[in-house]
This record gives sequence, C-alpha cells and structure tokens, in this order.
Amino acid sequence: MNLATFGFIFVGICLNAVAQLLLKAGTNAVGAIHLTADNWFSTGLKLATQLPIIGGLSCYVISVAVWIIGLSRVDVTVAYPMLSLGYIINAVGAWYFLGEVVSAQRLIAIGVIIVGVVLLTRS
Repeated sequence: MNLATFGFIFVGICLNAVAQLLLKAGTNAVGAIHLTADNWFSTGLKLATQLPIIGGLSCYVISVAVWIIGLSRVDVTVAYPMLSLGYIINAVGAWYFLGEVVSAQRLIAIGVIIVGVVLLTRS
C-alpha cells in the first residue's frame, strides 16, 4: 500500500472516529434518550438540531466518500481491518474530550490492535 492510499484510508477512519465523538457529545447534551409513541418526534427534532450531531453526520458523509476512494486502491481484506484504528482514535478522543476513563485493560487491548494493524499493513 502506498502513502496516498494509506492517507485516504486513514483520513476515512479519522473522520469516522470524529463522527462518533461528535455524536456522543450531542447525545450528552440531550441526555439519555427514551423514545415513546408520544415523544419520538420532539426527541428526533431535538437531536437533529444539536450542532455536534449535525457535525458528526457530516463527518460520516465525507468519510464514506474518502473511504470509497481508498477502497478503490486496496483490497477490502486490507482496508476493512484497518477500521480498528478507529478504536484507538476514539479511546484517546473520548478520554481527552469527553472525560471517559481508559483503563489498563483497554490500553492493553489498544496495544494488541496496533500490533495487528502493523502486521496487516506489512502483508
């Protein structure tokens, strides 16, 4: 895999991870969602007007376009497992931006993911 192809794949992964963090930030602002027959529309409207959720959905749209470009250049058996890099980006982002706890067990798991991705990109 050349640098440009890796760049498209990596940017797609990063945008996907940022989308997740923004969606979580938006739901944090709204609170726990409990849909009922009476509140589904108002809840949907409240979610649809949250700027972090709008930003997250926008990141998803862009990530799909970038991902398609990357996928056109590399086998899906290489590209798809690289999505696991999103776990690393999300863990760091959730810790830094959302104040979530990253335990030792999670750090070990992230280390295993890194080793797997390195092995995959070298094949």
